[in-house]
Amino acid sequence: MSRAVIAFGANLGDREATIAAATRELADSPGIRLVAVSPVYETPAVKLDGVDRRAPRYLNGVLVVETDLDPHALLELLHRVEHAHGRTRDERWGDRTLDLDLIDVDGVQLVDERLELPHPRAWQRAFVLQPWLDVEPDAELAGRGRVADLRAAATDEVVRR
Repeated sequence: MSRAVIAFGANLGDREATIAAATRELADSPGIRLVAVSPVYETPAVKLDGVDRRAPRYLNGVLVVETDLDPHALLELLHRVEHAHGRTRDERWGDRTLDLDLIDVDGVQLVDERLELPHPRAWQRAFVLQPWLDVEPDAELAGRGRVADLRAAATDEVVRR
């Protein structure tokens, strides 16, 4: 079994209900065992050109799972769950009903046309780092270092709900 960190976010619709339903669906999926669910944080929307304070705010957090799925199969599962909850990919970094990002899988470093591990921007994002730190205080992000140190350097706004 591999240990994987999955970041979740939602800023459209009933955010809480969507996140709860997606978490249940992932936990009930074959090959997945839910290990931890972080506290939820509220954050401003981040768009391609920076923070958009006019956009609906996000609820963010992380799930830690153990899985016998390979990283690509896990990513496909995340995309199916997103799609089931109305996720569209019309605008890069646009508003969304559900976003599930594969952040880390056992420290594997991988880059191909479908997936980059660890997630290429996770090391900079407090809305990923803080909830991950809450559930795994000694976590490390491959190629970047201790999550606690990365979190200390991340300046984006996160407010615990």
